[in-house]
Amino acid sequence: MPNDSSIRIPVIKIAYNEEVTTNDTLAIEEPLEIRLEYGPANNRQIQNVSVTMRTPGDDAELALGFLFTEGILRQQKDLQSVEHCFIACAEDKENVIQVSLVDDIEPALQNTERNFYTTSSCGVCGKASINSIRTVSTYCNNTTENQVCADLLYHLPTILQDHQKVFADTGGLHASALFTTDGELLLLREDVGRHNALDKLIGAAFNRNMLPLDKHILLLSGRISFELVQKAAMAGISIIAALGAPSSLAVQLAEEFNITLVGFLRDRRFNIYTQPKRILLSKYEDSY
Repeated sequence: MPNDSSIRIPVIKIAYNEEVTTNDTLAIEEPLEIRLEYGPANNRQIQNVSVTMRTPGDDAELALGFLFTEGILRQQKDLQSVEHCFIACAEDKENVIQVSLVDDIEPALQNTERNFYTTSSCGVCGKASINSIRTVSTYCNNTTENQVCADLLYHLPTILQDHQKVFADTGGLHASALFTTDGELLLLREDVGRHNALDKLIGAAFNRNMLPLDKHILLLSGRISFELVQKAAMAGISIIAALGAPSSLAVQLAEEFNITLVGFLRDRRFNIYTQPKRILLSKYEDSY
């Protein structure tokens, strides 16, 4: 059924040269402007930080996850409030969100060399290098050696699919899911953009004081890009699995940050690209 994340529109469906007029459900894509308020009580400043194309819903988590994974926001106690803007933007208040820091907290805006403009697929386009990420990551020294059974990994895509409510209606959304190493689903977020879905997930974990996520499994519904590994590294994630393929730079970054990277997880098969020590191959019957 349509909800705030989807819309129904009339379409003409063609099959075997026969046409049928019907309705189709589409994922909504709208811009979200992220603003940051900071500074002393007598001299508050507001800066426009990013405009991203996203699926409405979980906007506060998206904003927090974005600011955290970009190294601008460091810790939960620095946060005063996050809410949609109701001042000076009454015409489009639902597409403007303001993150306010507590007095006298200076955000790490020096980590950004430009005003961000991100689309639903670009993520950290144009950002510098792996070394620049290392300088802003709170959890870059990932020494966690937790392990997960291959038999458990096989079942994660089915769990993800069963919980992707908007994808089931539209077929047009990406998802990021957080599991325990016992296979328990803790968080799942969807969005038209891969990096937005992960920002929403990390923002939710940030709000719950769950970071670092070094004892969890991150599951991605599509391919593994550089920016997704970058965001996972910022959150301290040590195991990433995805239904799709990684890029070469994603593999390089995962190796640099001691992250286990698994791709093409489907039909009881997967590839291990980095740090295979965390994946246990069982010779016994699947018990999950």
